Amino acid sequence: MQAHLMEWLNLGVRWIHMIVGIAWIGASFYFVWLENNLDRRNPKEGLAGELWAIHGGGIYHLTKFKLAPPQMPEHLHWFKWEAYTTWLSGVALLCVVFYANPALYLLPPGSTLSPAVAVAFGLGSLAVAWAAYEILCDSALGERPALLGLVLFGLIVAAAYGFSQVFSGRGAYLHVGAIMGTIMVGNVFRVIMPAQRALVAAIAEGRTPDPALPAKGLLRSRHNNYFTLPVLFIMISNHFPSTYGSAYNWLILAAIAAIAVLVRHYFNTRHNSQRFAWALPVGALAMVSLAYVTGPAPLATSASLQYQPLPETALGGQRFDDRPATQPATPEPAAKTATPPATAAATPAAQPGTGFDRVHGVIQERCAVCHSAHPTSSLFSSAPAGILFDTPEQIQQLAPRIQAQAVSSQIMPLGNITQMTPEERKLLGDWIAAGANIRE
Repeated sequence: MQAHLMEWLNLGVRWIHMIVGIAWIGASFYFVWLENNLDRRNPKEGLAGELWAIHGGGIYHLTKFKLAPPQMPEHLHWFKWEAYTTWLSGVALLCVVFYANPALYLLPPGSTLSPAVAVAFGLGSLAVAWAAYEILCDSALGERPALLGLVLFGLIVAAAYGFSQVFSGRGAYLHVGAIMGTIMVGNVFRVIMPAQRALVAAIAEGRTPDPALPAKGLLRSRHNNYFTLPVLFIMISNHFPSTYGSAYNWLILAAIAAIAVLVRHYFNTRHNSQRFAWALPVGALAMVSLAYVTGPAPLATSASLQYQPLPETALGGQRFDDRPATQPATPEPAAKTATPPATAAATPAAQPGTGFDRVHGVIQERCAVCHSAHPTSSLFSSAPAGILFDTPEQIQQLAPRIQAQAVSSQIMPLGNITQMTPEERKLLGDWIAAGANIRE
């Protein structure tokens, strides 16, 4: 029941996060588009520009004041709760998915970092990132937006590399996204909203508004706009193990983020000219190149596969295999296992039988505890992503996914909670390379 409740809690929080995130990003895209498409030719006195638009069967006339109207309107719409609820629901999702059970998604197999320290590191990084961003924006770099943007990009890439050395690939990606999301909501809360309140207060008091504050808010708003596409990719990245599961996951994330920023820049500037039209084909070519360079490498030998089992304590002492509790989780050196004692339990890779018999044994012991119509793992009430390994036909049909996630990237089983060995991964890879036959 607990696993079932956690699944629905995950669903509810994720759905809320998606809904309010769409509202926030939609508003960001619209107002940047509006700013870029204002007709600034011969504006009326006090206006910065105007725009005529048609949508939903109606015609709209929008105007922007240079600073503010002579007096405030009776009804003024503010845009803030979309940002606040997106960040709050995102942090809640981070807690539900990653922090509630750090050993499952957050920490890589074999990590010596305690769950409490890992969670503290993740949350602390959000505060440090915001403080560093504030310092940079308030420095002399704030007067040079393009250079500031390059510095910020470099620091985010550095953060991605740092997270990849501490967290799992999924954990690293999501914390990079959390850093950008924190900067974005911090911009709204600490800069954009105060600037707008100061503007409204000045009008209400009959004072001339300070033009520096709206200009500062506009710069932060543009930062938010360029962050949106990389953050959107990170939100869906857990579906693509060839990105976060790669040994160079931080570099792949940097490349995709650069492509996303380039594409966003094209859409932000195309109203003036088409001088950045090359951004779209270049972005497409870059994505194709990434798909090529991240392709699966030739199957490694068992000696080259690295394996570090997850400590029992990380899962509260829960075991998924048949080893006695006193038996070491780490396989002994090859010299000692060349002639195993007759009483030692054979791993599935060493069991007698046909090729598929051995593969089936590995799948049932290491994978089907979660990926079954009736999971035996207490962590899941239903099979994650609906992936089932109950029948040979299902296993054969899912062979490409097994290759991608258990052999090439080795991100499955999650946290290696079922202690899949390097020899078993090689067995699966050899079987798939030979045609994934279930009749032999």
